[in-house]
Amino acid sequence: MSLRKHRLVTATATAIAALCGGGLVLAAPAAFAQSAAPNQASAPKELDKITVTAQSREQELQDVPIALQVVTDQLIDDTAAQDLGDLDSFVPGLVVDSQQPTQPGFELRGISTDDFGIGTDPAVGVYVDGVYAGRGGGVLLPFTDVERIEVLKGPQGTLFGRNTAAGAISIITRKPDASATEVKTKLRIGNYGKQYLEGMLNLPTGEDSAFRFNALVNHADGWIQDAATGRDLNPENNWATRAAFKTRFGERTSALISWDHESLDQLGQATTGIIALPPAPGLAPLPVDESAYLDPRKIPTMSDAEGNEESRRFDGVTLIVDHGFDWGGFTSTTSWRDYDSVNRVEEDGTNRNYLYVDSTNTESNRSYYQEFKFSGSTDKLDWIAGASYFKEDARQTSEVNALTDSVDTIVHNLGLAPTPNGYLFGYVDQQLDALGIPIHLLGHRWNETFRNTLDTKAYAVFGDVIWHATDKLNLTVGLRYTRDEKDFSWHNDPRYAPGLDAALDQLEGLGFFDLAGIPRDFFVFDIAFIDPPAMLNKGLTNRDKRSWSDFSPRFVADYHINDDTMVFASLAKGYKAGGFNSLQIGSSFENEDVWNFETGIKKSFPDQRLQLNASAFYYVYDNRQAVRLDSSTSIPRFVVDTSDLEAYGLDFDMRWQATDNFGLDFNASFIDSTYKNYVTSDGIDASGDPTGLPYWSAAGGAYYVVNLADSGDLRFSLRHSYRGKVRCSAESQAQNRCGVSPALDLGEAQNRTDLRIGWTSPQGRWGLAAYGNNLFDNQYINSLGTYGKNVLGTVGARVSEPRTFGVEFSAKY
Repeated sequence: MSLRKHRLVTATATAIAALCGGGLVLAAPAAFAQSAAPNQASAPKELDKITVTAQSREQELQDVPIALQVVTDQLIDDTAAQDLGDLDSFVPGLVVDSQQPTQPGFELRGISTDDFGIGTDPAVGVYVDGVYAGRGGGVLLPFTDVERIEVLKGPQGTLFGRNTAAGAISIITRKPDASATEVKTKLRIGNYGKQYLEGMLNLPTGEDSAFRFNALVNHADGWIQDAATGRDLNPENNWATRAAFKTRFGERTSALISWDHESLDQLGQATTGIIALPPAPGLAPLPVDESAYLDPRKIPTMSDAEGNEESRRFDGVTLIVDHGFDWGGFTSTTSWRDYDSVNRVEEDGTNRNYLYVDSTNTESNRSYYQEFKFSGSTDKLDWIAGASYFKEDARQTSEVNALTDSVDTIVHNLGLAPTPNGYLFGYVDQQLDALGIPIHLLGHRWNETFRNTLDTKAYAVFGDVIWHATDKLNLTVGLRYTRDEKDFSWHNDPRYAPGLDAALDQLEGLGFFDLAGIPRDFFVFDIAFIDPPAMLNKGLTNRDKRSWSDFSPRFVADYHINDDTMVFASLAKGYKAGGFNSLQIGSSFENEDVWNFETGIKKSFPDQRLQLNASAFYYVYDNRQAVRLDSSTSIPRFVVDTSDLEAYGLDFDMRWQATDNFGLDFNASFIDSTYKNYVTSDGIDASGDPTGLPYWSAAGGAYYVVNLADSGDLRFSLRHSYRGKVRCSAESQAQNRCGVSPALDLGEAQNRTDLRIGWTSPQGRWGLAAYGNNLFDNQYINSLGTYGKNVLGTVGARVSEPRTFGVEFSAKY
């Protein structure tokens, strides 16, 4: 009697044999596995092909000579992702700081922009249906009807333009469908009061036209509670809509117009104080003992933030018109985007007024984008050419808020008050109380504000040609010319404390200052924006207007050894536009350039339904600008650092349809990033030191579909991501990225595991699922707030999200 091998065993043996015989492969992180059809006795299905538009033309993923990872709608569902910040751990090499949606940060292959000011552009470009999403508060928006996300790793200056020094994230939404009426709804309920409702209507309005409408409402109570008041912190509260209409004019012309709106209104991110404080009104001894930091995951959070708020109103309209000619096609893309945002969060992490400090960032942004693109193809050439125009008007206010009580603590700790007890306002209050004068200098609000404006115009012309030199060899040459013009302003007023000034006016009327021998101006000073340019220009508006030009080429050679194997090599440039440092009056910088060389292989094993991709890269990043808080001085100040970086790396991905019902995928990234030329603002030569990145990051997933015949399908999905331990250096410690304290494992390796079990009815009309994200409840310290470290004796910490779980119901008609 012979034993029959299970199909999975046979597939595994065949795949291993293919790997051993075919070697390693592939050059760009690929897409995650799609859901499988029920197991059948007939011929097995092929591995799904994925179409992308990474080169501004539709191509099969395996034919694109770019390091590219595709996030499908299935992955978005498997992880219950609401925005890009929920997905970055599953895209090795990508890091999205989404703790504050109105102030996100993006890092790709170790390249990021460490600056929240409007004078500096991001290094990772985010695009929605080909339209540049812009900066800051208007980039990290909730997913509404997303079809897929293409993450292009490495410089993309030629194809995408400005601000793609590290790469580009291209979000593609679903389009209205004139073939059928469709209604979908999804309800998600989870722990921490999670309530998420999403709906979609697709309505044909004619033979060649349709209307599509999406809406979502999202609410959660928050997973941190104030230990003193019981108030929920870190909540979620937003709603968003998207409406799109598509139609045709004749046989050759089509038009798509869409409108996006979002309203966000919630509390700002919570901060937990990690300094053990004596009973009030006690102070922590200075300098702060970093070895005595407390673990914010194990201690209560107490906050007294005034006006705590994170809010945003966003609107965007896009019109895309396509027209076909005998020789090719023409596309016009017009976009208008507008948003206002406010982010006010506490920095000290305590509920003591004599230690109070918070920061506020307010932005208003309006942008307009117009692109004309022509494309065509022949037996020998595929080509694209076009021109674009971008206009942006941005306004930003950066504020530090305190109380005269906490300002008095700073004065005391720095030894600036010539009084017996070392306090200024508090000492005067004691004397006034002794004299029976009902006037107090404590208990008043204190505000310092820095205002910036930015008017930008950017013009570009571009072209990209693929020459099919032979039936196996393709040569690509592309070039984009961009001119940026920016008009920037700085305005920094002296401190604003109307309650204090009113009290000082009363004391002046009583002749107090003459009697005490202290001038009134002694009580008028600043504690936040105190670098020399700011101090010399208090109350004045300074302007600067500059322009920068850039040529961004790319050269690619790809060779198809056979139908299933392609090797490629490329040299490409990306750049980030020049600009201005928002918090340093009169400071500007030139374009930041990245040159990237990459070579790789893409390999398919059709019989085994297996794809492998691998690529190696080396880049040099010149003139990188970063703004960081320098806590080495008596009063913290924001400083600008300029550095050059270089990095070697490897990207790898695998996609395997092991059986009709079982699929696997795996992605990994290795990078060795160091400073090439860099002397810090305090004179330390960090050349050759690591930039604070881990060597490895990886993500993988598996799914299995159980066919229940007439009862539908049951799908199991398991995903895990890993990000290695940060490589420390003196500079990465100064930036609070690692090694700040022996008591905290800041920069430790991070793991996340997600599980989803979902049932779908036979016709796909109904669905019911249970999900768990971060199953093992791993929480990590994301950042430290050190503004008050040397002046208040406070340090605040922010922690990543704990385990979340819930159930989801869906319906489709």
